[in-house]
Amino acid sequence: MRQILLFAALAAVLALLLVSCGGTKDKPVPTEEDAPGKAAYHKISAEKAYEMMVSQEVVVVDVRTREEYDGGHIENAVLVPNESIGSEMPETLPDKEATLLIYCRSGRRSKDAAQKLLALGYQSVYDFGGVIDWPYELVKEG
Repeated sequence: MRQILLFAALAAVLALLLVSCGGTKDKPVPTEEDAPGKAAYHKISAEKAYEMMVSQEVVVVDVRTREEYDGGHIENAVLVPNESIGSEMPETLPDKEATLLIYCRSGRRSKDAAQKLLALGYQSVYDFGGVIDWPYELVKEG
């Protein structure tokens, strides 16, 4: 009797191991980012944004307020406050095909602004979060 119980317990443990370790062979589901020519929201790190800045033509967009921008911003950044982005294309961003790198102070406004810019038809929008996580030098006005 004891051997039967031991065998049943061993069989149950073995069955659980086989079920829990058996991975699925599902193919990854394509995302919007995988579709060529389709605009999508891209979240990247500050390091990746810097790499893009030095290796390709990009437009760096600061979506903070004028006061925050004047207190320190990324070199060559264009100021387009998040609150100013509405239903019309910002005048300072005339090229909807340009690669835009968006940032704010902490990351909340940059995500919001990136999504609004995508809705306006911009095709290549990358959000790299907040300037508080920017490990490189900032430019100060004045």
